[in-house]
Amino acid sequence: MQSNPISGGPILSRVMLVGQAPGVKEPILGRPFAWTAGKAMFKWFEQETGVTEMQFRQTVYMAAVCRCFPGKNSQGGDRVPSREEVAECGAWLRAEINILRPGLVIAVGKLAIAQFLDQLPALTDLVGKIVSVEKFGTTFDLAPLPHPSGASPWHRIEPGKTLTKQALALIANHPAWNGRV
Repeated sequence: MQSNPISGGPILSRVMLVGQAPGVKEPILGRPFAWTAGKAMFKWFEQETGVTEMQFRQTVYMAAVCRCFPGKNSQGGDRVPSREEVAECGAWLRAEINILRPGLVIAVGKLAIAQFLDQLPALTDLVGKIVSVEKFGTTFDLAPLPHPSGASPWHRIEPGKTLTKQALALIANHPAWNGRV
């Protein structure tokens, strides 16, 4: 891991977003989802729920599986954190869920989704659905989303495009989402 930890800030919310790890720009800018993937994700939320990036950041607690930039992979993209790194950072996520007791967790990308499910089905079987989860002593609804990075076309082609819109509609109608402000 190559940076200081990145946090979404102290937001008391019944909605929690969990990403994979910060990219190279997030430590510089000091906030999660601050660059390309964040721009795409916040565009989704604004188009499908009417919530701007600023409103989202003010009303949704943002966390990550790993809190520090993991570095680049051999192809030049961001490296996926190792099992050991995920385990090392796991106490933070457990503590945050225990403190917040969210009603809705939005898991962005496969690594984040995998933290809440014992088995990881294909994204086509998860995105566009709400799953009830009991994890870390708390029961909450999980809304899986694909990772909005430019490296994956999944959310830009079918069925991913339609399933992502379906997931965002479910989020927009969830009681925790509507009670987050």
